[in-house]
Amino acid sequence: MYKKVKPKIVLIYFISAVAILVGLYYANIRADFKIALATCVATLVVIGIFISIFLAKFVVYPKNKLIESAEKIKVEDKEKSRRKSETEKIDDILTIMTKELNEKLKEASTQKNQIETILLHMTDGLIAFNMEGDIILINPAAKNLLSIRPEDSSFEDIFKKFKLDINMEKVIYLENWTSTEQKIQVDDKFVNVFFAPFKNEEDRPDGVIAVIQDITEHMRLDEMRKEFVADVSHELKTPIAIIMGNAETLLEDEDCDKETQNTFLTGIANEAKNMTRLVTDLLTLARYDGDNKHTQKELFDLGDLVKSCNMKLQREFKKKEHRVECFVTADVPPAYANKFDIERVVLNILTNSIKYTKEGGIIKIYVGFVYNDAYIKIKDNGIGIPEKDLNRIFERFYRVDKARTREMGGTGLGLSITKEILDKNGGSIDIKSEVGKGTEVVIKIPTKM
Repeated sequence: MYKKVKPKIVLIYFISAVAILVGLYYANIRADFKIALATCVATLVVIGIFISIFLAKFVVYPKNKLIESAEKIKVEDKEKSRRKSETEKIDDILTIMTKELNEKLKEASTQKNQIETILLHMTDGLIAFNMEGDIILINPAAKNLLSIRPEDSSFEDIFKKFKLDINMEKVIYLENWTSTEQKIQVDDKFVNVFFAPFKNEEDRPDGVIAVIQDITEHMRLDEMRKEFVADVSHELKTPIAIIMGNAETLLEDEDCDKETQNTFLTGIANEAKNMTRLVTDLLTLARYDGDNKHTQKELFDLGDLVKSCNMKLQREFKKKEHRVECFVTADVPPAYANKFDIERVVLNILTNSIKYTKEGGIIKIYVGFVYNDAYIKIKDNGIGIPEKDLNRIFERFYRVDKARTREMGGTGLGLSITKEILDKNGGSIDIKSEVGKGTEVVIKIPTKM
């Protein structure tokens, strides 16, 4: 539009100039030149004013407005660009913060799951109480060890029934002056409870944690240790007392006859043998208990080993007129264990069958193979073992009939040694028995096919 206005203005000035020149020419001819000149000047002034107004209104003003609009748009564009840049920076910051927050939340969730898994599967019990004594955290082990009921929801509810000389105030405020460890018997279990306060970020007491440990097995082992020491002392005391008594009698009675001397000396010799067997068995147990090295294993024919043991005990079998039957299943794979150890086990079980089977009894021996194990089954029709004693016969010095066992020369360690040997060789032993009907012993030994 502005490009078209400029030629029009030039054209108007051109036409005006031509008109003035023509007017001046005619005015000069007619002698009214001054009037014409004044008229032309006035006309040019009017035209100039008109053109100026026209240019100001229709050219300069729109152009200025356009320039102002362009500058305003440019400024707005810069502002928008600046704002966009700041927005993008804020978006970037928010994106980074969101990512970090998600990572922190993920890490916290992972840690929470790990803690929950640990608490769920740990064998020790754990209970956390707030300052009011209410439970804020408890795991299944604690519920089981302390036999906690659903309605038990506080420190007092759980521990008041055990009549402990402890409360939350003592744990929190008198930690250094009171015992924070208590032993409790819960039904047939023994547990140890350790109490400790925990603090908040301001290092102020925020509650109490109770850690519960099952010490039933420790108590049982401690009791077994005490019984073991008492049994060893008793087993040694009896033969020593007999030996000393017989020896003193011989020393004091110088006039005793030969027969009396032989009786006392035989007693001394028998008790010395009993002590020797006891010490030997104790040393054997100690050797197996302390032998952490790999057992020297070898391949051997189990049937031949059983037959060899049978031959070694023929004298004892004949002495009690026992009928012994031995059956070896064909194609039994070679056993893979310590041959000397397994021979000791077989001799031990056969010796027990001889001791506890009456004269004229029957002892049957089977050698076979099942799955990946070779087995030896020894069955007799002896006096049998009461059912209540079957789960304790592998305990050291445990005897079903102490008087009869001592009379027959047993130490009460034979089956303990047998189980230790089989455990070391990867085998197992199972005993079934019925009083008055006999006993069946199954020994399994690994094979190497």
